[in-house]
Amino acid sequence: MKVSIIIPVLNEQENIDYLISQLNLYLGKNRSFDTEVVFVNDGSSDNTLSKLKHGRHVAYTTQIISFSKNFGSHAALRAGILKAKGDYITFMYADLQDPLELINQMFENIIEMGTDICWAFRNHTEAARTEKLLSMTYAFFMRRYAISNFPKNGFDILMFTKKVQNCLNNNIESNSSVFIQILSLGFKQSGINYSKRERLIGESKWTISKKIKLLIDSFVAFSFAPIRLVSLMGISFFILGLVWTIYIIVRTIIFDDLDGGWPALISILMVGFGVTNISLGIIAEYLWRTLDASRNRPVFVIDEIVELHPIYN
Repeated sequence: MKVSIIIPVLNEQENIDYLISQLNLYLGKNRSFDTEVVFVNDGSSDNTLSKLKHGRHVAYTTQIISFSKNFGSHAALRAGILKAKGDYITFMYADLQDPLELINQMFENIIEMGTDICWAFRNHTEAARTEKLLSMTYAFFMRRYAISNFPKNGFDILMFTKKVQNCLNNNIESNSSVFIQILSLGFKQSGINYSKRERLIGESKWTISKKIKLLIDSFVAFSFAPIRLVSLMGISFFILGLVWTIYIIVRTIIFDDLDGGWPALISILMVGFGVTNISLGIIAEYLWRTLDASRNRPVFVIDEIVELHPIYN
């Protein structure tokens, strides 16, 4: 049996030597399965690609997939899934915050439990308090409005079989989360827990803007809650407007003491236009994704693929 390890990289030149050395050290001692490592260069502008090509990949076979430009980490994972040759597929990251020991633990779990998917759930993280709060908030809303079995502490790592790989390759989604897509497939699943470590070298490329995009993509792709919110807002403001109109009419007939004024009019217009624009923005997110899907543009463009065999000397 062979396990394919997909590692997306973006401007990680300071991490590559350490990453390769740790892969060689850990996988060199592995006797449970053969290993293929699929590095996906997501449009790096530094020496990441060169370091990958000239690295000493001793304990595993290697594929280096290089994109024509930056398409994002989820596109990189999808490209790795498409080209992976292993019987089981898993993800790892260049910063090694997720320990390599997870590979064997997930492999043993998926064999023992007879499942198609094994998740590695985070039970502890060294992230800052603000980042933890954002992650927990995201997980709460995903469980509440999109995927009911979304874990509280989130996940970055999993292992799955070729059955799952074939499903993903037959439906490569753009502007979507590959993790939530896998979570929603319905195959038999199991899980293990682990503690995420601090990043030792370099800086994270997981910026606030990318997190916001993932949040929007997750809800638009897997939940009807935003559209339902638009409907509820429309109904609520219609009822409020109707009640206010009745109040104005009754007050004018009975007391005739209401003075007209532009401040009240502007306030009503600002609230009304604000709600309208928010609603149009939510609807536009769905329309844009419908247009994007109908154009059938590639989710990623591969510039080159380099295959390397283990170095034994």
